[in-house]
Amino acid sequence: MSELIFASATALARMVREREISSEELVKAFLARIETANPKINAVVQLRAEQALAEARESDAALAKGDLKGPLHGLPITVKDSLETAGVISTSGTLTRANFVPDQDATSVARLRAAGAIVLGKTNLPELLMGVETDNLVYGRTNNPYDFERTCGGSSGGEGAAQAAGFSALGLGSDTGGSIRVPAHFCGVASIKPTSGRVARTGQFPPYGGHTDRMSQVGLIARKVEDLALALPLISGPDWRDQSVVPMPLGDPQAVNLKGLRVNFYVDNGVGAPTPETVEAVRKVAHLLGEAGGLVEEKTPPAQTETVEIVLKLLVPEGGDVFPARLQQMGITKVSPLLTRFIEMRKGEPPLTLGEMLGLLGRWDRFRSAMLGFMQNYDVIICPVVATPAMRHGETTRNIAAFSYSMTYNLTGYPAVVVRAGTSPEGLPIGVQVVAQPWREDVALAVAHYIESQLPFPPVDL
Repeated sequence: MSELIFASATALARMVREREISSEELVKAFLARIETANPKINAVVQLRAEQALAEARESDAALAKGDLKGPLHGLPITVKDSLETAGVISTSGTLTRANFVPDQDATSVARLRAAGAIVLGKTNLPELLMGVETDNLVYGRTNNPYDFERTCGGSSGGEGAAQAAGFSALGLGSDTGGSIRVPAHFCGVASIKPTSGRVARTGQFPPYGGHTDRMSQVGLIARKVEDLALALPLISGPDWRDQSVVPMPLGDPQAVNLKGLRVNFYVDNGVGAPTPETVEAVRKVAHLLGEAGGLVEEKTPPAQTETVEIVLKLLVPEGGDVFPARLQQMGITKVSPLLTRFIEMRKGEPPLTLGEMLGLLGRWDRFRSAMLGFMQNYDVIICPVVATPAMRHGETTRNIAAFSYSMTYNLTGYPAVVVRAGTSPEGLPIGVQVVAQPWREDVALAVAHYIESQLPFPPVDL
């Protein structure tokens, strides 16, 4: 059982395709794992057990007739609860939507289904995606599979925990300030935040758009980097609804040569002091890439100390005292303690005036320009994901500077892959962030795959 549920999505898809295992058997294996382990961590919050089994039998029958639906034929996946799923409750963690059932899939969900995937269930998140840990009034708290007293991260925290615990073959999430990468780091799995404009976000709630539009992206969480490379082409490209998406070609990670790759790394951005083990993980990866023929240099990118202030002001421009009025306009009158703590980070600060808001947007553009000039000299950046391993529940808003390493690459929009590279003294996973130039997901994936091949880690023991 454990070998099956912790196998890569790529391997499982091949096994189904070659009829070494049926889709029904695979769905049953994941359902059994969820039944046993989910009560301990509360990652899966809506389960389509009967529907998934019926779809698996249909997939097996189709395959028996030679009808292959796509690269993910018969593969069970899970989906972050902010991405709408036809016929399945999609709450985004807020009581106002506790019983909301969409009538169509988000674009990314529909594309994975069109490739043959079977949606097994929905995974937990903080209310309205606003938090770097996972707790809400609808479903409660999600625990880290490595230590139940610690957070799995957020906002795709339920998905990170689900992948670490072996609840599905592949996960779909979203990222506005580290929301895919932080859970992957805290839970010891792999993830990708694609270049802003690579994947359509249609069907996400809260919806994309507005002044933070460039910060938000839909991406993937999996146990292996090869699974990110498998699924990314399937969800990429315009859907003619999300106006931000650019029809850019997607390169092949297998065609990337690590020899001669220009590698930058930094261990401390001057905002969140990293733990010694975090520093060690980044330096270890830099050394590995140097041994592989990369041209490695240590240098901190510019303007890092601006990251947190820019992000918080963009997310809550009204200030913490006025923000509840925006929630009331959405029909939300009762909010979770986690969301309240998030809002209070801007408590006492007045709303930005129009002039201040325009100034902030200009400051953001200057930040992006400075980072782009820096990135011109490198093919890839290696850095921490968060300054520490998984924090205890309730500690994230008191340590927001630790998350600045991830926030930076929401401001720039660059593609970033997370892969595990170390372990803390407490036995918690430590990931590194592999950042590439815009539209070069192939480079980030190739580097992350090499790191993974050199630094294997066993699955979590629940």
